[in-house]
Amino acid sequence: MLDAIVEYRMCTRTVMDTTDPEIWFDEDGVSSHALRFDRDVAGILASNESGASRPALERIVAEIKEAGRGKPYDCVIGVSGGVDSSYLVLQAVRLGLRPLLVHFDSGWNSELAVGNIANMVERLGLDLYTDVVDWREMKDLQLSFFKASVPNCDIPTDHAFAAVAFGQARKYGIKYVLSGHNLASESILPTAWGHDAGDARHLKAIQRRFGTRRLKSYPVLSHYRRYIWFEILNGIKSVALLNLMPYDYREAKIEIAKELGWRDYGGKHHESVFTRYFQGYYLPTKFGFDKRKAHLSSLILAGQTTREEALAELRLPPYDESLRQQDHEFIAKKLGISTAELEEIFRRPPVAHTDYPTEKLWPYVDKALQFVARATKPLRR
Repeated sequence: MLDAIVEYRMCTRTVMDTTDPEIWFDEDGVSSHALRFDRDVAGILASNESGASRPALERIVAEIKEAGRGKPYDCVIGVSGGVDSSYLVLQAVRLGLRPLLVHFDSGWNSELAVGNIANMVERLGLDLYTDVVDWREMKDLQLSFFKASVPNCDIPTDHAFAAVAFGQARKYGIKYVLSGHNLASESILPTAWGHDAGDARHLKAIQRRFGTRRLKSYPVLSHYRRYIWFEILNGIKSVALLNLMPYDYREAKIEIAKELGWRDYGGKHHESVFTRYFQGYYLPTKFGFDKRKAHLSSLILAGQTTREEALAELRLPPYDESLRQQDHEFIAKKLGISTAELEEIFRRPPVAHTDYPTEKLWPYVDKALQFVARATKPLRR
């Protein structure tokens, strides 16, 4: 079970606090998150801003182009209609890359997200592959995660996105999958607030325990298949291109609105109705986790907002109450249960992800695979 918080403290530099049970503070009240940022991230962002990382960006772009020579596409980009993936696509095209866009339609897209993707495809003249899930399976899996009472109930969507992206890369012989992950707005993400979405063993264990359907068409991607089959044996690499260039979250919004006709949908990752509800209601209500704190703290440390602005934003509700109620009714109906049944599920005691089977040894295996991937790189060119 998840442990209760005993003493409340907030970081003196960010808005991260003891709702992260693994946080710790130095003698000045600076959190472990800020200290890790100083040690591991600040130098990378400084290099991006100064242009020092530009040669590394140009080298990886040249590698992507060379690997894609003679093929219809040279990279795959998963798109959600959100800020990060939209800006990544725009930058990739400006760098001369020829991406295949892929999207996993989980059944939870907002109209704005659908419109943002359509506008991007049209304006940039790109191809889009959309994997439409069998809703009966997706509905059952989504409900299973709610019944499991774990924090990260967005795993069913996040897991499938990676599976679809790597699957399409393999189909077309593409060697690079570009990720929208970035250190400017996502340097902080407490591990206690969620779980690795790529953990197929965990996903399947929860479905076996609480589900009523077998996952026949839902795209499952095990760590073995991703890191050994796709990455080592097929030479498909994941690259976070935004971590090699300046990335200002607010300026990115303005730029994609101008260039791609992008429309704002509200909070971070609110392009999905489910994610909006999950982050804005489920996590804060059931667990006391407010993901805005992590996002805003990342922006504070990156110099893109102030602590005072972040505190003011946190005094506001996660999202409009009338919209929350609308989402609550919509999600219950779409899952095939009543709002009373959904509320009863939410009242069940919180459970840690580690109370269910997980890939416990994966961090150690991952390090070994990274070594193997580096050692075998010349053989796969």
